[in-house]
Amino acid sequence: MSQETTGAPLEIIAASLRRERTRAGLSLTEVARRAGLAKSTLSQLESGTGNPSVETLWALGVALDVPFSRLVEPERPKVRVIRAGKGPTVFAEHADYACTLLSACPPSARRDMYLIRAEPGTPRRSDPHMTGVMEHIVLCAGRARVGVLEAPEELNPGDYISYPGDVPHIFEALEPGTYGVEISEYI
Repeated sequence: MSQETTGAPLEIIAASLRRERTRAGLSLTEVARRAGLAKSTLSQLESGTGNPSVETLWALGVALDVPFSRLVEPERPKVRVIRAGKGPTVFAEHADYACTLLSACPPSARRDMYLIRAEPGTPRRSDPHMTGVMEHIVLCAGRARVGVLEAPEELNPGDYISYPGDVPHIFEALEPGTYGVEISEYI
């Protein structure tokens, strides 16, 4: 999967990291420690350099106690259309897996919506997210094994699954062109 199609929104990520770290009243050192990153890596990300993976951004979201979307979404216009292949996209470090934010939760809600694209090969294994996160996926095309790491379910187009996102979980494409819509619900 080519990261050149959209790429991570580095300037948005940089500004978001600085804003959320300041909001939390945390130093670079403390956020880096909580996220399991080198302080220099976090400094580079806050300056708009580097190329953060999905794993790095999730770790930073957990460290800052904010939804993933707060780190990657630009300001939203009142009417929003995201064309296929566009939108803020980040890529997994060890799997052919891309995550495009479609809709961040508004202040009165606690959910984010993503388009997930994956190809067969190395599965996307996710560490636990914030406590209370539930993930909901509707598979749109292809086939995939999805769910908690110990007992994933095989999904076909149109199938829906929900599972706790605060335990290790997996998304494994079983056919080329696999994609679906994910909603992360922050309870």
